Amino acid sequence: MKKLLYIVIALTILASCKSKKVINDSSSSPKKDEVKTAEKPIDVKSRFVKMSFKEVNSQKVTRAYHLGKRLLETCNTSKFKPFTKEEATEKVIQNATVEKLSKACQKILFKNGKFIDIELIDIMNDTETNDLVFRYKIDYEKKYFQRELYITINSEGKVAGMKTKELPRKPL
Repeated sequence: MKKLLYIVIALTILASCKSKKVINDSSSSPKKDEVKTAEKPIDVKSRFVKMSFKEVNSQKVTRAYHLGKRLLETCNTSKFKPFTKEEATEKVIQNATVEKLSKACQKILFKNGKFIDIELIDIMNDTETNDLVFRYKIDYEKKYFQRELYITINSEGKVAGMKTKELPRKPL
């Protein structure tokens, strides 16, 4: 009796896994009254354009590097020198508070360990706002999780945004 039950269960599982047949339906073809128009390929420009390191003003590159490094070293030293109005926009100055940085640093220190250095990966130009987005690889003591730092520098040369992003883990 048990064998019969197992056979019935196995057959129902096999029957449910069977793929469906595709039926060609002539209703999808255009009718006499309908005119099928050819779809034109849309020429969409990407908002972000990758730039070579030589095309970018070296002052903006060094500013992004030093401000990003200063922000991340805060986690190691627990001392943060606030950004000035010449270095960053008002929004960045308001968001980069000691309280917010200490919360973020606690999570990062636990997961990644101490900050070592950053390495520039690429530079993107935002064609709508004419901002430069610098993407850095962050080196930490622990190598289990990888993080990237994105620094946006506006056309005035001020930092308009900073964020870190944890990269998804790659399966072995």
